[in-house]
Amino acid sequence: MSRLQELTEQLVDTVTRANDRYHLAREQQEKGDFYTEVKPFADKARSQVEEWEKEISTYLKTRHFKHIHYPQVKAVVENIELISVQAFFPETSYKRFRNYVESTLFVLQQLLKELE
Repeated sequence: MSRLQELTEQLVDTVTRANDRYHLAREQQEKGDFYTEVKPFADKARSQVEEWEKEISTYLKTRHFKHIHYPQVKAVVENIELISVQAFFPETSYKRFRNYVESTLFVLQQLLKELE
């Protein structure tokens, strides 16, 4: 398994955990504590997505993917940064959050398919 595959799978897991956390926050109508929950989760997600972006940028210079292009990579990076923070706030728009999660997971899963 390549490093890019590992990082992509980690991001899928991070987005899935953020989605689960968002549903919990909405269900309980309780915000996450900034210093004990939000910041550590967002910092970890940011470091993962930064490493992933470097790795995929290298791949994009040497390899052509059928369905993955640089604007999608930038969108994934931005979406994960948003998702990782908004997941802890129940007042976040459900529709917008769901759209970020679905589009991010779609791109990541497409990338995994193309890496096989």
